[in-house]
Amino acid sequence: MVEVGTGGLDRVFQALSDPTRRAMLRRLAESERSVGELAEPFDMSFAAAAKHVKVLERAGLLKRTIEGRTHRCRIEAGPLAEADRWIADYQRFWTGRLDALEAALSSHARKKRSRK
Repeated sequence: MVEVGTGGLDRVFQALSDPTRRAMLRRLAESERSVGELAEPFDMSFAAAAKHVKVLERAGLLKRTIEGRTHRCRIEAGPLAEADRWIADYQRFWTGRLDALEAALSSHARKKRSRK
């Protein structure tokens, strides 16, 4: 299993636990956006959007730059790749388990057919 520093991974999963933040990341995957642009589809204040951005920033999922009064955000994919590797280990575990179950069920079915 991949051992990732749990603090960073915990922050990533905590940030991804909110549907608004996931939608913000989805929009950032398309292009860089201002905090105001990220807030637009959610009928939320700039302050509320800024709080979501801070959570994503602390998790390392986005990088914010300030241009005058505009805060520009862009996605940082590295932490998502770490989370994906962590999930992939469990996917391999369950795939192995399901393959073994399929083999056992097939073997059982063959034995049952041969007894008839």
